Amino acid sequence: MGAGGRRSYDWQTKVAAVRDVVDRGVGKAEAMARHHIASIAPLERWCREYRAGGAEALRPRAKGRPRGSSNGPAPAATREQELAEQLAFLEAKVAYLEKLHALQVSRSRGATRPRSRNGLQGKGTGWRICWPCRGLPGRRTTGCSRVRRT
Repeated sequence: MGAGGRRSYDWQTKVAAVRDVVDRGVGKAEAMARHHIASIAPLERWCREYRAGGAEALRPRAKGRPRGSSNGPAPAATREQELAEQLAFLEAKVAYLEKLHALQVSRSRGATRPRSRNGLQGKGTGWRICWPCRGLPGRRTTGCSRVRRT
């Protein structure tokens, strides 16, 4: 046995050893000696595979990760698909900006908002942090042009 401790056998050796054991009734020890098989474990496994699938079941299987599909790369998007994606993106952007504008307008009309628990609104200073700048590290409550005195 080699340093790796695992020996490989070619297909003809496997088939000959298994046929001796299964078809001709030769003992496993004798078949191992005749075909120079180091252990009984692979011979027993080969016998199971031979009974289940015949000699073709003993053929070596491909190792490693299977190759990708043979379809090739995905086809490039058509101009219509690109425009549809761009339209969906721009519609979402407009909807977001409309909501942001509505929120800013409602706040500028004096609509009150409950004080936050995490202290993002200027605690006791009389200054309020603007909505887009809230919670930014190092941001002073009076550092933004949109901050107003409460």
